[in-house]
Amino acid sequence: MTLSRQDLLGSLDDLLQPQRFKDYGPNGLQVEGKPRISRLVSGVTASRALIEAAIDLRADAIFVHHGLFWRGYDGRVTGWMKERLRLLLAHDINLFAYHLPLDAHPELGNNAQLGLRLGWEGRGRFGEQELGWLGASTMGEASAEDLAAHVENVLGRTATCLPGDGRPIRQLAWCTGGAQGFFESAIAAGADLFLTGEISEPQAHLSRETGVAFIAAGHHATERYGAPAVAAHISAAHGLDHVFVEIDNPA
Repeated sequence: MTLSRQDLLGSLDDLLQPQRFKDYGPNGLQVEGKPRISRLVSGVTASRALIEAAIDLRADAIFVHHGLFWRGYDGRVTGWMKERLRLLLAHDINLFAYHLPLDAHPELGNNAQLGLRLGWEGRGRFGEQELGWLGASTMGEASAEDLAAHVENVLGRTATCLPGDGRPIRQLAWCTGGAQGFFESAIAAGADLFLTGEISEPQAHLSRETGVAFIAAGHHATERYGAPAVAAHISAAHGLDHVFVEIDNPA
C-alpha cells in the first residue's frame, strides 16, 4: 500500500499536534521527496548514516526526532549539510522531523516510551510546556544507585549518577535528551531523583545542595524509543512498511 505525502503529514500532525509547542526548529515535513510513500524508515537523528541506510532500504520517507534545521543554525548549504541534502534530494526521500511534540506524546513519545522500558509509571507533568514527567518506580523506594544500575542495564550504557543526600527515592522525575535545565523545576515539583540525557556543570552543585539525586543516561540513549514507536503506529494504521534504523551514538 502507499500513502500520499500530504496524508502522511496530516496523520503525523494529528497525532503529535505540533501547533501546541514553541519549538527550536520546524516540525513536520522538512525536505520534500516523492509524492507517494510505501516504506518509512525511522531513526533518532537525520544524520548522513541514517540517510544512507534509508537509501539502501529503498525508503520513500524518513521520520526522525532531530531534523536538519534549528533556530540559530548557519543557513548556508555547505559541507555536511550539503551532503545530507544532496542525498535526500538525489533519491527523492521525504524527511519528517518532530522535536518537542515527539518528546511529549502521552503514549508514544520519548518520555512515555522511556518510562515504559524503565518500569516508571507517569503520574503528572512539570516544567516548561509540561514536557517533564513525574512518577514512581515499580522497584519501590530504591536508592539512587540502585535506580542508576537499573537504568544502565535497560539502556545498555554507563550513566552518571549523583546520589544526592542518599534518601529513598519515592518520587521520580524525568525528561529525555538535553533537559538538564529542567532539574530545578523537578526539585520544585518534589522529585527525589531526576533523570535526563545530559549533565552540565551546575547540576552537580544543585544535587549536593538540595539532596535530590540526578542521573544523566545519554541524550541519544534516552531518546531512541519515541521515533520508532510513532512510525510503527502510523505505518500500521496505513499499511506502510516500517524499518527502524539504530545509528550508534555514545552521547
